[in-house]
Amino acid sequence: MNSTFIIRNLQLHGLLIPKISPVLNFSDFLGAVMVRWGINRDNYRVEPGLYAIGNPGSDSDVFVTANYKLTFDNLRKNLSGLDGWILVLDTKGVNVWCAAGKGTFSSKEIIKRLKIVSMDKIVSHKRLILPQLGATGVSAHNVREESGFNVIYGPVRASDIKKFISAGYRSDREMRKVTFNFTDRIKLIPNDFIYGKYYLLGALIIVYLLSGLHSSGISFRDFSGSGGPAILKVFLAYFAGIIITPLFLPYIPGRHFSLKGFISGTIVFLIFLLLEPSGMNYFETFSWFFIIGAISSFTAMNFTGSSTFTSLSGVKKEMKVFVPLQIGFAAIGIILQVIGKLI
Repeated sequence: MNSTFIIRNLQLHGLLIPKISPVLNFSDFLGAVMVRWGINRDNYRVEPGLYAIGNPGSDSDVFVTANYKLTFDNLRKNLSGLDGWILVLDTKGVNVWCAAGKGTFSSKEIIKRLKIVSMDKIVSHKRLILPQLGATGVSAHNVREESGFNVIYGPVRASDIKKFISAGYRSDREMRKVTFNFTDRIKLIPNDFIYGKYYLLGALIIVYLLSGLHSSGISFRDFSGSGGPAILKVFLAYFAGIIITPLFLPYIPGRHFSLKGFISGTIVFLIFLLLEPSGMNYFETFSWFFIIGAISSFTAMNFTGSSTFTSLSGVKKEMKVFVPLQIGFAAIGIILQVIGKLI
């Protein structure tokens, strides 16, 4: 990929080490915007290996990170004014938190990468600074036994690194606190919106086919009469799960994302119920309660993979309970639609 962040190369102990800039350029900002919208997401990565920032020496700190470029960029911009080494692991282009869960941000990969770059020849100390969110994938004692390097877990946010170092490599309570605030959630919405496009397309196809069903047979001539509003309802159900639920996450009752999504979908249904002119029978009307609720709940549940407030076991448990309910609600909604159109 594009390596405009490399200033020049350093020759050290027979290794060619790229020296990088802490300043993000237009290419970096453009890449970040694109990846937020799911464009080139799978290839947005940097080469694993060792990088230099500032003018590091043998006593400079070693910061370990993932090779997802968004993560890499966030770290290097927050190291501005510091002299250090950045050890980039091969996490297959996945961020630290997700890679730790997948097993690519791991003790094995750290040990392997330390040997490849001959880290023991580069620095005179035995100190590695790891992001706190990578702790679930790393066994500090295994790293120490296999490589001789000691793992120090830094703060949750890269923006606290300088404060962390100044405090003698100690994190206070605020540095350890994992947040998922409004800004964090907004950043994740575009990618999730694009990621679920095939689910949206599938729902739209089903609604289109249902719109052609009438008591007198099948016809799509009057699609704008019933099909148009139906498609709008599907879009807003998707909107409720992908956008409304994350934005208002702390204020929507319930613990499970699926339940929160269902509540958002119910609100959308009630709005339609109040605004929609008469014309549909009760079967068609209440079919949308089940269809909108199922779509909104399912799409909101997918947001669990973007939140640091969930765990793999918790997500599996939630899916085991709610996916059958979502399928059931969708099926009931479709059946009520068919009955309403045939009577």
